[in-house]
Amino acid sequence: MSAQPKLVRFNENVLSRYRIYNSIFMTLPFDTITNTGVLLPLFHEVCKQGFKEGKNPTTIVETFFDKYLSKSSEEEKINLLFRFIQYIERQVVLFDAIEDSTFSVINNMDGIGTLRSLKETAAQEDKFDELKKYLEEFKVRIVLTAHPTQFYPGSVLGIINDLTSAIKENDLNSINTLLAQLGKTPFLNREKPTPYDEAVSLIWYLENVFYDSFGKIYNYIQQNIFDNETINNEIINIGFWPGGDRDGNPFVLPETTQKVAKRLKQTVLKSYYRDIRKLKRKLTFKGVADKIENLDKLVYKSSVDDDELDTIKLEEFVKELEKIKAIIVDKHQSLYLNEVNKLLNKIKLFGFYFATLDVRQDSRIHHKVFTTLVDKTLENGLTIFPKNYHELSEEDQVKILSEVNDSINIDITKDDELVYNTLKTIEVVKEIQEQNGEKGANRYVISNNQTALNVMQLFAMLKLVAFKDKLTVDVVPLFETVNDLQNAPAVMEQLYLNKNYRNHLTERGDKQTIMLGFSDGTKDGGYLMANWAIFKAKEQLTEVSRKYDVDVVFFDGRGGPPARGGGKTHQFYASLGPTIEDKEVQLTIQGQTISSNFGTDESAQYNLEQLISSGLSNSLYSKNLGLSKEDVEVMNELAEISYKTYSDFKNHPMFVPYLERMSTLKYYAKTNIGSRPSKRSKSDKLIFSDLRAIPFVGSWSQLKQNVPGFFGVGTALKTFEENNEWNRVEKLYKDSSFFRTLLANSMMSLTKSFFELTQYMADDKEFGAFWKIIFEEYKTTKRLLLKISGYKELMQNEPAGKASIEVRESIVLPLLTIQQFALRKLQEFEKLSEKDMEEVEVFEKMVTRSLFGNINASRNSA
Repeated sequence: MSAQPKLVRFNENVLSRYRIYNSIFMTLPFDTITNTGVLLPLFHEVCKQGFKEGKNPTTIVETFFDKYLSKSSEEEKINLLFRFIQYIERQVVLFDAIEDSTFSVINNMDGIGTLRSLKETAAQEDKFDELKKYLEEFKVRIVLTAHPTQFYPGSVLGIINDLTSAIKENDLNSINTLLAQLGKTPFLNREKPTPYDEAVSLIWYLENVFYDSFGKIYNYIQQNIFDNETINNEIINIGFWPGGDRDGNPFVLPETTQKVAKRLKQTVLKSYYRDIRKLKRKLTFKGVADKIENLDKLVYKSSVDDDELDTIKLEEFVKELEKIKAIIVDKHQSLYLNEVNKLLNKIKLFGFYFATLDVRQDSRIHHKVFTTLVDKTLENGLTIFPKNYHELSEEDQVKILSEVNDSINIDITKDDELVYNTLKTIEVVKEIQEQNGEKGANRYVISNNQTALNVMQLFAMLKLVAFKDKLTVDVVPLFETVNDLQNAPAVMEQLYLNKNYRNHLTERGDKQTIMLGFSDGTKDGGYLMANWAIFKAKEQLTEVSRKYDVDVVFFDGRGGPPARGGGKTHQFYASLGPTIEDKEVQLTIQGQTISSNFGTDESAQYNLEQLISSGLSNSLYSKNLGLSKEDVEVMNELAEISYKTYSDFKNHPMFVPYLERMSTLKYYAKTNIGSRPSKRSKSDKLIFSDLRAIPFVGSWSQLKQNVPGFFGVGTALKTFEENNEWNRVEKLYKDSSFFRTLLANSMMSLTKSFFELTQYMADDKEFGAFWKIIFEEYKTTKRLLLKISGYKELMQNEPAGKASIEVRESIVLPLLTIQQFALRKLQEFEKLSEKDMEEVEVFEKMVTRSLFGNINASRNSA
């Protein structure tokens, strides 16, 4: 391992290579690329200098045209801007590939937070037995979600993968060819992907990254910590939302869920088949060769033929491998025993399901469905519910639902598509369990959960439709808004006190999974309050669960950026302290975060190990005894001030109009990256509560204002400064790694902000005052984060991370300028009574196209 500082390694291995390979790209023998490659650096310099001089994007673009394209037609100028967009998209891909290829050089693969480090620390501190005991219980689950913020189509992902390998090998011929291929490959999805398309895209990562990286991690733990003994815990597993997440997505149908489950099973069987083929080349000795040959045929048949999917059963597969293992030990001196164990470990991790397919739906939809279901049963003379059910109190309804012990034929609801499809999905979950095993689909998440009744409605539907005799599904309430988070402990206590629901939990191992939504929490309450409300909710939910002898598992709904719970995730988990249950770490991974943190074997292994280590460190090695009473008071005060500041800002009459008319919000729906609509209602009018977190946070990111990641933080800190109580905040910062992590992630949001881009808005008659509110809060937050940290610049303690951000932001500076230029043109068109719709369409396309590169470059912008 090089002793050079991380920043030096970054400059030598990433930045230098990028400059070399980008110069190759600029000289590719394509007319449009050559021309663009010559002019883009000139445009970049004009942008850089222009913003330094306080010019607006329109002036900057026109200055460039006047200086270098004065004799070109308007059409030629517009075409060049589109070529710049295309070129910059490919520069981002090149930079991604270089960073991915040098991951193990930049990051210490055996350093702090890795399994090797964890093992050595345990040995030094005489905690090896404690480590083993904890690993027999501790789990990490990452859940790949159907929230695409990654704009690369499959063809481009393939090029990135190949380019990464070529750069790692320094294969200049291949690099040159792949750069040429990149120049000719379209980056656009011509049509919106279906939910099944989204699933197939993410299954690529399961097959090409997670299958091997999970295996390597588990093998290391078994061999180096458990001395090759059997571990009664899979430790790491994976969840999957595409095809099962119905929340606001009318295109996810029961047959979609079934189709995705089948694809998952086929893919894991194909992965096993490839490993068996490798084993065949090694297990060539007597008594073993014929057995492995037979397995080869059975698994192959199951993996390629839909009608033969059940040719081999999981138990039979494992049993045959165990027989092979026994023969090898008994008669062949354990030759290639490790290879067989590695395959058995993968089967333990992935079964015949590969990833657990979660189902999710909104509680408001469930309420509509359940109300109709009650009516339908009464119409058909069924006595499952009393005739006055709708008039009963919530408490009485919960009691009735907990005692449901009947079944229904869902055909009675066939005249209502929503109701029928919701209930049919429950039947499909049962079918998946029969085909892929129980872990194939055994969780149902209720988003926007507010009451115990929301949980019991689903509980009753699951039993009535498919699980009367034994409910093998975990009901997972998702609490999102600040109010819902505050009410969550009371809701869960009501459920724990319900005898029938508690019996269900006993059958499920006395375990209750609760999901907490960072994204909508931030959108609702602002950055500080959302994170603090979730922290307090976890403490209180831990307390109430322990009171009723329930092991609570927290499943965090996180997005990519700090504003949606992203950022330095492993540091967050390592900072929680003893008052929050931590036997499992579960979190959603989506969009760019999948490709940036888990896109290669090395990055996936490193980041998974960091997550494992964070949970274990918090329990075994943490000196974090929790927050003192004084620190809790300070945190409460900060969160309340921040909440009021953000709420006042959110309720400003210009808030929604600003997003609608000055940002890229309404263009997200036109990008064809996801199957799900960009807002919950079909109303033409923009209503804040309908906004989804991804376009909401993403639009602030495109403006380079990143409001959800800092707004209210500065004002809260400033209040303590003005009241001569700064020492209280300093003490909290010194005492609490949780608070330090929050502020470090907020620093990342500030680092990715660039207010010079929208400085022109300060002079806007309608929105100028509103823009100034944002800018003032940005300046206040930046000043006080530097003051409390003692840094001279943002992210001073992460120079390599900061350098990566700076390079990416520099690459897309021309793209941001073009986007703002186009938005300003569209704003001018809006003021005209008559406008050229063809021209409008051109600039709308320019805005939409510029979204792609900006988001890909940020890697965690939405």
